[in-house]
Amino acid sequence: MREFNEADRKKKKNRIRIRENPAALSPEVISQLEDRVRTSLKDGYLPCAVAFSIAKETGVPRVAIGEIADRLGVRITDCQLGCFRVDKTVSDSSVSRNIDDEIVSMLRNLKADGELTCTGLFDLARQLKLKPRAIAEVANIQGFKVHNCQLGCF
Repeated sequence: MREFNEADRKKKKNRIRIRENPAALSPEVISQLEDRVRTSLKDGYLPCAVAFSIAKETGVPRVAIGEIADRLGVRITDCQLGCFRVDKTVSDSSVSRNIDDEIVSMLRNLKADGELTCTGLFDLARQLKLKPRAIAEVANIQGFKVHNCQLGCF
């Protein structure tokens, strides 16, 4: 397991500006969330979907869970958009063969509006009744870069 260390924190802070304790949580709540994150690790990592679940169950913003993971030196894995893959090629070959022009158009609109974000892709996936990763793969094929991870990872 590769921990999220101090060098990683500095690199991330230079790329992404997230203040410490973005949800202004009390020390008690932070301690409870730290315990919850620690007990939710899979092979020493925190899967994206698990982080989303913790946020939903505890009623805190998702970015707060990402900040807790950073604080604990835990890496987020298994991004629901597929953003943490080393190989950025499409994993589902049926997606690359059947790119829907309507989805591409909607993604272009999101991009033009500055809304090609993690949240934007999740909303579009929900609207189209597709998995977020399917939408992200179309964005990847089009060369679009998604930004503003809901957990603060990118």
